[in-house]
Amino acid sequence: MVSVSVTEAGQALAALLPYESRHGSAAGAVAELWSEVDGLVLFLATGAAVRIVAPLLADKHRDPAVVTVDEAGRWAIALTGGHSGANSLAVDVAGILGAEPVVTTATDSAGVAGLDQLPGWSATGDVSGVTAAILDGHHPVVIDELPPAWPRPSLLVAGAGPTRVWLTDRRVPSERGTAALHPASLVIGVGTSSDATPEELSGHLEQVLAGAGLAAESVAAVATVERRAAHPAVVGLGHRVVAFPADALASVEVPNPSEVVAAAVGTPSVAEAAALLAAGPGALLVVPKATGTKVTAAVARRARPSGSVSVVGLGPGGAAHRTPAAAAAVRSAEVVIGYGPYVDSAASLLRATQDVRRSPIGAETERARDALAEAVAGREVAVVCSGDAGIYAMASLVAELAEDHPEVPLRVVPGVTAALASAALLGAPLGHDHALISLSDLLTPWPAIERRVRAAAEADLVVAFYNPRSRDRSWQLGRALEILAAHRPPTTPVGIVTDAGRPTESVTITEVARVDPTVVGMTTCVIVGSSSTRLVAGRMVTPRGYGK
Repeated sequence: MVSVSVTEAGQALAALLPYESRHGSAAGAVAELWSEVDGLVLFLATGAAVRIVAPLLADKHRDPAVVTVDEAGRWAIALTGGHSGANSLAVDVAGILGAEPVVTTATDSAGVAGLDQLPGWSATGDVSGVTAAILDGHHPVVIDELPPAWPRPSLLVAGAGPTRVWLTDRRVPSERGTAALHPASLVIGVGTSSDATPEELSGHLEQVLAGAGLAAESVAAVATVERRAAHPAVVGLGHRVVAFPADALASVEVPNPSEVVAAAVGTPSVAEAAALLAAGPGALLVVPKATGTKVTAAVARRARPSGSVSVVGLGPGGAAHRTPAAAAAVRSAEVVIGYGPYVDSAASLLRATQDVRRSPIGAETERARDALAEAVAGREVAVVCSGDAGIYAMASLVAELAEDHPEVPLRVVPGVTAALASAALLGAPLGHDHALISLSDLLTPWPAIERRVRAAAEADLVVAFYNPRSRDRSWQLGRALEILAAHRPPTTPVGIVTDAGRPTESVTITEVARVDPTVVGMTTCVIVGSSSTRLVAGRMVTPRGYGK
C-alpha cells in the first residue's frame, strides 16, 4: 500500500497511515506505482483522482485498489476495486484517521454476499450479471459438481433462475447469465529436469489443464520432490509449493511408475505421487502423468478442502494498532470465532459472507474446540483475541487441543499486547528487563502468583500486571503492590492505563505508595517501575544504560 498527497494537510494525514508515502505530483506517482502496488490511498478530491486513475484502468482483477481521502480527513472513499480490496482499505484508513468509510458497491450496500467475495472460492464468468440478479431477488439455478464431503457456500441460495451458478473445478463456457464458483480442489504434481525454464513448465501446465477441461482457478497448490522445491520453474508458477522427500513419494502407489525416474531421484514417481500425497486422504488422480520435453505434470482432486486455524491478536484497541497480517487473517477467514466484545472490535473487517460466532467469557475451551472442528471440516477459521494471541489469550489453548488434530495447520498471528500499548502511552517503562504477570487466580492458585510477584520484586524487574482487579477479585492488586513496595522506594513510578487505544483510554502516573486500586479494572494494565525507573519530563523511563 502507498499513500499519495499533494498538500501539506494531506501529507500530515498520510503520515498517520502505516504505509509508504509519496508527496508531490500525484499524477506522476500514481502512474509510476500503478502496476507495482496492491492499493493506493490518494489524498485528493474525488474528481482529481478520477481524472488521474481513469486512463490507467485495465482489469478490475489486476488494477490496484484505490481509496480517496478528503483534505479534512472526514471521508475515506472506495473509488475503484471495491471487491479487490478498496472497500476494506477504505474501512482501515477510516479507522486510523477517525473518518467515515464510503463504500458504494451494491452487494456491500445491500448486505448481500457477492459471488466474488465468498472466502475459499474463485468466481468466473458473468459474475456481475448473476450478482445483479441476486440483488433483484432472482436466485440462480445451482449446478453442483462438488465431491460429497466438500462444504458448499452457505450464503449461496438456490433458486429458479434464469441465471445459473456452477459449483465445479471444471472450466465453464463463458455465457451471459452464467457464473462459476471454483473451489481450491486441485493439486498439481510436477517434475522437472534441472534446466527446465519457468516458461516450459507453466506452458505445459496450461496445456494439461486445458486438455482436461479443468479450471486454473481451482489449483490450490503445486507439489514436487524436495530437491525441486526451490527450482525457478516451480517457484515461478506462483502457487503454494508442497515438497516431499523421495522416500515419502516412493511409498505412494501410482498408475505410471518409472524405473528411470527411480534411478535418478530415488522414487518411481514424482508428479503423480506428489499430487496424490499433497491432495490428502481420498484424493483421486484426475489427470495421470503428462510428459513434456523437460517437465511432467499430474493433477489430483482433493476429497475435501484443507482447513486451517489462525489465532489472531487484534491489538489493544482501534485499527491504528492492528497489524496488516491480523486484518488479512480475519478478512480471509470463512469462520470467525471469539469472545463477543473482541469480535465486535473487529467489526470493520467482517463481511456478510462470513460465519461469525460470538461466545461469552468463560467459553474459551468451547471456542477452541469449535474452531478445530470447523478446520477439520475444511474451513478457514480465525479465532480472534484482544492484544497478542499468545499472551494470556487463546493461542496456548488452541495449540494444546490441536494435539488431537495434527492434520490441521495452526498459525498464530501476533498483535500489540496491552503491556506494549500501555508502555507507549506512559513513555518507556519497559526499557530494561521486565516481567508480565496476571493477577487472576481463576486458573492459577494465588500462592503461585504471589511467588512470581515476589521473585520479580527481588530481581528488581519492572512488572506489568494483567487482569489486575475485578468485582470479585478486589484485594489481589493491593497485595501485589505491597510485595513490590518492600523491595523498592515508595516513590517508584507506577503507570495505570485503562482501555489503551480505545476512545475511553485513560493514563495516570503515580507512585507505588499512592496507588488507588479502586480506579483499576479488568481492562487496565498496571506497570510498576523498578528501582531505576524514573520520571523524565512527565514520562516513565527505565534506562537501558546507553548513556553510561
